[in-house]
Amino acid sequence: MSSLLLNKVVCITGASRGIGRACAVEAARHGATGLVLHYLGDDATTKEMVALSAEVESTFPGAKVAFVPGDIADPATAAKIVEVGVAAFQRIDVLVSNAGICPFAEFLTMPHATWERTRQVNLDGSFYVVQAVANQMKAQTPQGGSIIGVASISALVGGEFQVHYTPTKAGILSLMQSCAVALGKYNIRANAVLPGTIATDINKEDLADDDKRAGMVKRTCLGRLGVPDDIAGPVVFLASDLAKYVTGASLLVDGGLFVNLQ
Repeated sequence: MSSLLLNKVVCITGASRGIGRACAVEAARHGATGLVLHYLGDDATTKEMVALSAEVESTFPGAKVAFVPGDIADPATAAKIVEVGVAAFQRIDVLVSNAGICPFAEFLTMPHATWERTRQVNLDGSFYVVQAVANQMKAQTPQGGSIIGVASISALVGGEFQVHYTPTKAGILSLMQSCAVALGKYNIRANAVLPGTIATDINKEDLADDDKRAGMVKRTCLGRLGVPDDIAGPVVFLASDLAKYVTGASLLVDGGLFVNLQ
């Protein structure tokens, strides 16, 4: 087992599936002893979280899990995440702000409720949890930590059915940049990871179109779509002391999709 995150307490939002789940497993693999895992709390994510917790604690005996249900768009959820994390492990060293949604929708007919809910979950939720955890990182001894916002390649480019989604991901990128400036004095680093097309539940229906899926694969330099653990490795790097002088950065993890113009 690697020791990159040895004795670290890692908090991950949206951890029951996809990128969040992969980050939880990878953090434990690299030595994290405490995992504070947030999930929505409906029947499906509750079952997923119970299974993930059992898997992590049996596979990595040094890792302990505390999990927190709740709507990330509610600021009370962020406060609860910190409360549970500190009660279980006395501190939080790493935050991976990952929870997000992308209900694909046509722009001109999009209900305002779709815009509002996407913004509330993706951007408001990120702000709330980053602020809450940053206050804990400032207060604890030794002071400091690493905050990683999971943005998207969509922070840099547009999408016909993502007019509500891309601004939220651009907002997360900007949030991390400003937090790097605001929090550096407390030894808190803030960075963004920008995944390309990763095969998860968030785009399962969109990628069910065989022609579209093939087109997305062809656009990558590596000739495949990403999978969740393709993101987990870069997240562990940014969380670890290997990245101790990295803050305000954005790491594009897209298999070469962005640069592949032709």
